[in-house]
Amino acid sequence: MGSRTGSTELLQELDLKEYEATALAHLLSAGRTTAPDISEATDIPQARVYGVLDSLADRGFIEVIPGRPKQYQPKSPEDILERAKENRRQQYEDYCTEIEDLREEFIAEFGPRYERADEDVTPTSELFHVVDVGQPSETETRQLYRNAEESVYVITNSFAYFDDVEPAVTVALEAGVSVSVLFLDPQYLPAEKAAVQAEIVDRLAADFPDIDYRFSEKRLPWRGTFVDPSMEYDSGKAIFLVEETDVPNHRRQAAITENGSFVAGMKRYFDLIWEYESHETRPST
Repeated sequence: MGSRTGSTELLQELDLKEYEATALAHLLSAGRTTAPDISEATDIPQARVYGVLDSLADRGFIEVIPGRPKQYQPKSPEDILERAKENRRQQYEDYCTEIEDLREEFIAEFGPRYERADEDVTPTSELFHVVDVGQPSETETRQLYRNAEESVYVITNSFAYFDDVEPAVTVALEAGVSVSVLFLDPQYLPAEKAAVQAEIVDRLAADFPDIDYRFSEKRLPWRGTFVDPSMEYDSGKAIFLVEETDVPNHRRQAAITENGSFVAGMKRYFDLIWEYESHETRPST
């Protein structure tokens, strides 16, 4: 029973309901069988079991074998995972289509309201807004990569969140966007974070040769990501947080700005550190 419970919970990670996960777990152990047998073995009510199996078949996790009675055959675990990915991909594409169908009406309804309300906002309040560090800040960072048209600049300690933004980084590189990363010299990092940095740098060198990176020779007062700066001060967006060593990350907030002048200043600062106070190779630690 403990093994079945663990298997069911694992299958629920594929967005399956409890009965669906229970039925699929049984099929993966028993192989081809009938709905009454599944109902008896799993305590799924007979009134529900056919609907449960139809749902699994619709998702592509099992095959229906015609006959009297019908039988149900599970796909292989590898095929189930691939189908789960395809199902989620299709859901996303359908959702994007729904949003695009909604765009004209949505903009017509809310655009004028937003513009009227925005007339009363002062320039100072427009400079920044904030999000919590963690998933919200990582979501904003991924969006920066996806919206970048020319360049992305990163100041980071170890780039420990690279796994979370890697797909967006790949999209940016494939679109011809340049990416430059300024790491903190590992001598300023705890051993654990230095090891993480070393792993990330090795991955960049092996899998992302188009990414430029260097190592800052001193601690920097902030870290973050900014894109498409312009010395005409008319473009750019950034997300960053200032260093507060006595405040844990889960209690911090990251600032977001679309102020072109501010982002241009960040680029000037980045260039100075990159050119005069950084080096190309990671020191041995």
